[in-house]
Amino acid sequence: MTPHRPGCGGPECSGWPASRCWAPSPGAAKAGDESGWQWAGDLGTYPAAWVLVVALIGRFAPGAGAAAVRAAVFFASMTAAYYGWAVVVLGFGYDPDLILAWLFLAATAVAAFAAVGWWATRRPGPVAGALLALAAGTALADGAVRGLYLSWTGSAVPSRPVQAAVEVVVALAVTLALPRFRSARLWALGLLLPMAWLAQELLDRLLYGTGFIR
Repeated sequence: MTPHRPGCGGPECSGWPASRCWAPSPGAAKAGDESGWQWAGDLGTYPAAWVLVVALIGRFAPGAGAAAVRAAVFFASMTAAYYGWAVVVLGFGYDPDLILAWLFLAATAVAAFAAVGWWATRRPGPVAGALLALAAGTALADGAVRGLYLSWTGSAVPSRPVQAAVEVVVALAVTLALPRFRSARLWALGLLLPMAWLAQELLDRLLYGTGFIR
């Protein structure tokens, strides 16, 4: 892994800084990335764990503003801790522009994600359900579930069953466990697959496609 890409499982991986969210410390995140176990590296690389943590922050915050601030502070502090560990303890270099990019995302996208999660989990109907489905669909953006299906059908696609299971659990938790209203749960579950496609398109076009995250 290169510390220029937080949570990345390999030198060429653009990755997500999800490892800083599921792991209790940057040291544990780094250990997962470089353990040699694919499932541990996947958990630290792809967005499912990040989605769950930020969704939980939004669900249990006392208000939308509190959800946004808590999620942004958490994400930014773990970004700093991860890079600090990589540079000070492990002796790696770092990319200031990339650090600033992740901190910018912490203050904008991550904060908005948590605030929207706070609102959507407390409302009934299709709008709340669609927003929850988009959040849950982000957990599926890695494509481990699709890859597992393709490998079962004989395609030469790497199989990552542990990551696929984590993505499914996170998606179901966001759509079924976090909403307060039954109608929101039903809409979220029904819209999950199209919103997963939309989430993937947004990530590809707005982050990686623009070069904002390398």
